[in-house]
Amino acid sequence: MITVWGGSTSRSLRVVWLLEEMGLPYRVRQVDMLAPAKDPAWLAVNPGDFLPAIQDGDVTMVESVAILEYLMGRYGPTPLQPAPMDSAFAAYQQFLHLGEAGLATLMMVPLVSGFLAPEADRDNWGARWARDCVERRLLLVRRQLERAPYMAGERFTAADISVSYALRLGANHAGFALGDAEQAYLARTTEREAYKRALARSHEGPAA
Repeated sequence: MITVWGGSTSRSLRVVWLLEEMGLPYRVRQVDMLAPAKDPAWLAVNPGDFLPAIQDGDVTMVESVAILEYLMGRYGPTPLQPAPMDSAFAAYQQFLHLGEAGLATLMMVPLVSGFLAPEADRDNWGARWARDCVERRLLLVRRQLERAPYMAGERFTAADISVSYALRLGANHAGFALGDAEQAYLARTTEREAYKRALARSHEGPAA
């Protein structure tokens, strides 16, 4: 059985959401990232100490988008991943990675600055730069939503799992304002039954 190491608000939600969409069996092991003493079992899985990670038999992987690609490649084919010759493939590939590399990673700079930095350091140059970068990249999401209901076109794919997580992270924890199109998009993606199950399972996993 696939083990997902994660936390209720971490990027492990992307992985659990995909597993629910694909109907694959898994279990969740919670990791307390703020614990003063790290569990040796967790550090043996990922000594880099960041979420998520999975164990699938002899395979151990980190990085949420890489994990999505691995699971779809190993346990597919799945409509969540357009084939390379599909006309939706290019947009799918772009937004699958934009959700992390162009959005969520940059959102972490103002998020961490706002929550963890000393008061005088919260509105720092790096946080402002990252916020500006995210706002520019969100223009790509908004342009796509003018063209189609989902990131790869007319159907839901793993690119929507990637981008939806980033939009929720930005809106709920980093102070990014979403426009009407983004809010309507999130309503479509997060009303899926697989998402609701993933959200519940992400909170239920036993402590690591």
